[in-house]
Amino acid sequence: MTISENKIVTLTYKLSLSSNGNEIVETIRKEKPLVFLFGAGNMLPEFEENLVNKSQGDPFSFILKSDEAYGDIREEAVVDVPLNSFKIDGKIDESMLQVGKSIPMRDQHGNGMNGVVTALDNEYVTMDFNHPLAGRDLHFEGQILEVRDATGEELLNHLHPHSGGCGDTCQDRSCGDDCGCGSDDSSHNYGDNGCGCNH
Repeated sequence: MTISENKIVTLTYKLSLSSNGNEIVETIRKEKPLVFLFGAGNMLPEFEENLVNKSQGDPFSFILKSDEAYGDIREEAVVDVPLNSFKIDGKIDESMLQVGKSIPMRDQHGNGMNGVVTALDNEYVTMDFNHPLAGRDLHFEGQILEVRDATGEELLNHLHPHSGGCGDTCQDRSCGDDCGCGSDDSSHNYGDNGCGCNH
């Protein structure tokens, strides 16, 4: 069976930010693989495109240029947020407001997003809402573990990807829940869905 729309795909991969593999940011292993419904829009389109027609046991290796992944770094995604916005019960948690800290927030429509504190003063907190992998080329190398038909329930629920990366337990790491996570490197957290995910 080969990878195509409405197949459940299980795979492992190593993600590095250079083609020689020197800067590894995520490793998804067989013990906790990435599992997703192919064609459901949960993954980056170019990530899926590179897996089309592969079968169980097939290896893969490809590079997504930044414009095929999380885009360029956008200056408008760096914003000054009033310090008062961070008050909880009238107080500001100073341990939360530290340069380099990732803070989960919501936009005006209630959508979750994460920003990294880049500077702060007595009035404002400067936050960077760019995806942590924006402006970077991504090198994926891995293996297809399983390809199967999706069940009716999985199709109805549009099975969200899940992985053995940092998963939903990495609240303290650098990037929050955008996408992917360095399971072997506690200094990175690109989310709970694996770096191929489309968020």
